[in-house]
Amino acid sequence: MSTITNEKIVSVLNELIETCKDGANGFSTAAADAKAPNLKALFTKYAAQRSSFVADLDGFVVSYRGKPAETGHVAAIVHRGWINLKAAVSGNDDLAILNECERGEDYAKKAYADALKEELPVEVRSVIRRQANEIMSAHNNVRDLRDQANAADGVSKDFPPVDAGQPAYRD
Repeated sequence: MSTITNEKIVSVLNELIETCKDGANGFSTAAADAKAPNLKALFTKYAAQRSSFVADLDGFVVSYRGKPAETGHVAAIVHRGWINLKAAVSGNDDLAILNECERGEDYAKKAYADALKEELPVEVRSVIRRQANEIMSAHNNVRDLRDQANAADGVSKDFPPVDAGQPAYRD
């Protein structure tokens, strides 16, 4: 088993920080533009969750003598999951917003799965695994809401969010 360097740990953590900042910004945009009050509340909750993830990860970066990422992803934005959110919210269509939120969550799931493939210190891996499980749960919740909205051909003002999903990342 090789030893992972501080630089590699910081790199993995900063990738997740950028991903979480993208998610926080995306969910904030979704919350501002969703019509259904329950969706607004849910997206606000997920934006705050991602901001708290950033704070946790920032602490690790500093402890490994790195500089935390200050923004979300800037390179290759076309490939990021949140790219179409602005277009979706311009029509104020909750179903389109749910579609784009799920797309963003797909990217976050992949980023966390990639991070968990790395050889990381136990305390870092534990936090990343917990965050990955919460992202999986959020993804599944958004996906289920989207599927319900598709079945109903739209989202009503009292559309009920449900917390669904099971932890998927275990060692």
